[in-house]
Amino acid sequence: MEEHRRTPRNRTLKAGKIILKLHSSVVDCTIRNLSEGGALLLVPSLVGIPECFELMFENHAHRDCHVVWRGDNRLGVEFA
Repeated sequence: MEEHRRTPRNRTLKAGKIILKLHSSVVDCTIRNLSEGGALLLVPSLVGIPECFELMFENHAHRDCHVVWRGDNRLGVEFA
């Protein structure tokens, strides 16, 4: 499979939260890999997750995200 990422991702296993619609809804996720430019997120379901959202890390840092691809219970996101 050809690599399309601008920066390499490092494997990780961290808890995160997908923040939707001005903090009205939260979806728990697992961050499986991470780079300066994006991440791979595991979610219970893709239903209701929009193309753009805010990702909150365990340390309460936040990043705006744009979904690049979806598959099964996985999201590939790029940081805005």
